[in-house]
Amino acid sequence: MNTYPKTEKLKSRTTIDSMFREGKSVSKFPLRLVYKKQAFDEGQKLKIGVSVSKKYFKKAVDRNYFKRVLRETYRLNKNLLLDSLEESYAFMLLYQTKERLSYEDINHKTIQLFEKFRLQVKPEIEKDTD
Repeated sequence: MNTYPKTEKLKSRTTIDSMFREGKSVSKFPLRLVYKKQAFDEGQKLKIGVSVSKKYFKKAVDRNYFKRVLRETYRLNKNLLLDSLEESYAFMLLYQTKERLSYEDINHKTIQLFEKFRLQVKPEIEKDTD
């Protein structure tokens, strides 16, 4: 269950662009989750990408470290997202601060962010079924 297979990686430039144009987002500082309902050919429930801004971390080594941490916290906590999904979604997980938070802090914030997403999506799901 705790895997992050290639099929879950969001790589489509057009999907990412449309997500930032038309998608919604939920934040739990310093993390932000941008999401949009999206149908995938492979029958996937979700696809996710991670991003760390060059504005905050000039060195690629630092950006890559935080991207690895974000992917790992997603992998360990993705069941929180999967349990609440009725439809398929595309996600972008963003790290938005120059603070160097510890792995434990980022993991805790990821859990809070996913819980906040579940609460935000639940009314949308109920509204769609009415």
